Amino acid sequence: MNNRLKIGLRPRPKIGLGGIAPEAAAAKLLSPMASPASRPSVMQAPVLVLNATFEPINVTAVRRALVLMLKGVAQAEETNHTQVHSTSKAIQVPSVIRLLSYRHIPQQSRALSRKNILLRDRNTCQFCAAAFPASELTLDHVLPRSRGGRSSWENLVACCYACNNRKGDRTPEEAGLKLQRRPRPFTLHTSRQLMRLIGHRDEKWRKYLFY
Repeated sequence: MNNRLKIGLRPRPKIGLGGIAPEAAAAKLLSPMASPASRPSVMQAPVLVLNATFEPINVTAVRRALVLMLKGVAQAEETNHTQVHSTSKAIQVPSVIRLLSYRHIPQQSRALSRKNILLRDRNTCQFCAAAFPASELTLDHVLPRSRGGRSSWENLVACCYACNNRKGDRTPEEAGLKLQRRPRPFTLHTSRQLMRLIGHRDEKWRKYLFY
């Protein structure tokens, strides 16, 4: 399946920084003294994104959060104990950022993609209930495409390769498999639950996610 499959939503606009690509702008903040092994983990750590009204709306990576802050689009509401450095200043790595202008968020704001299906299903095979790294999972059409099954939230599930091979071009019932839960689109409840799962180790997120 095309991993970049969309469902009629406008693509997220790229935010530049003085003619420099966002990724390059954020990368310049990394200290030359930082160990190479630590760089990816710092810049890819999750950051909770709040709307201007303090409503949680998304989770992004530190790299993008820093770009939004440098552009004046967002400000840090919570930080952690790590810093990233440029030649002239140090910036605390954000844990929670807030957009400075209110953004209207459509009720269904997530594109249909492999990444989002795996997020929804928590990297768990929906047939054998075992959790796997993303690289060891594929997507399965519950009703096979050969029988008119669509590539939709309601017909796609995360699946390990063993169950995918066992199911083949059949329905779960025909293959003797049982779905763990009926696949559904993302909802506000689903999104909040995922935010809680992603940030369960960060106490700073709790007051914004209404535990």
